[in-house]
Amino acid sequence: MLLCIDCGNTNTVFSIWDGARFLCTLRTSTEHQRTADQYFVWFTTLVEHHGIRPEITDVIISSTVPRVVFNLRVFADRYFNARPLVVGRPDCLLPHPPRVDAGSGVGPDRLVNTAGAFDRHGGDLIVVDFGTATTFDVVAQDGAYIGGVIAPGVNLSLEALHMAAAALPHVDITKPQRVVGTNTVACMQSGIFWGYVGLIRELCERIRGESDRPMKVIGTGGLASLFASGEVLFDTIEDDLTMHGLTVIHAYNKENGPL
Repeated sequence: MLLCIDCGNTNTVFSIWDGARFLCTLRTSTEHQRTADQYFVWFTTLVEHHGIRPEITDVIISSTVPRVVFNLRVFADRYFNARPLVVGRPDCLLPHPPRVDAGSGVGPDRLVNTAGAFDRHGGDLIVVDFGTATTFDVVAQDGAYIGGVIAPGVNLSLEALHMAAAALPHVDITKPQRVVGTNTVACMQSGIFWGYVGLIRELCERIRGESDRPMKVIGTGGLASLFASGEVLFDTIEDDLTMHGLTVIHAYNKENGPL
């Protein structure tokens, strides 16, 4: 079985893939101090709670936080006797290498989303991922990542408002009933929600204009479904897009790489 690990700035997600489906998905906060032994205790406790006994033979990791990769590699090697494949490292092959400025790096999460989206939907895509940052990944007709956009994440923007303005409270993101708020909380929720609806719509329209061709928009990440409620922003929403992309990249390396 394959253990897929996606480490973001806020959360780290573990999913077990049996070759046909994900048996379970586990989530924990991202902490670079967490040791391999701590990962194992947490992981085995929750897996047993799900009532499964997976025989992990392979591990693939995507991480936007370089400091956690070492302990995740030790975790894979020590407890599963598996040399993990790390997306973004030279020995990890990509089905379609990115086409960006020479010497420019591409976040592993964006490479994984590109692979997963192209496998399911073909090319000419815009992948909007709601994470700590809100990213727009442009996937060419042949499946290559060719660039994108990075904007502040929704929760990051809310936290910045709360931290920088003493009179503004911390609020949860939700879809307001009206655009014009009649209290502070409603005003903040309206600004964030409708502001991001406008941001998504405008950026996707401008990306399409530069590409000069029809493009399908894929939403992913925890808040994708909220922003799709009542608004035609996405052609489809993929909750497991990143994890699916990890299985695609792993399979490609099994067939073409050193695995």
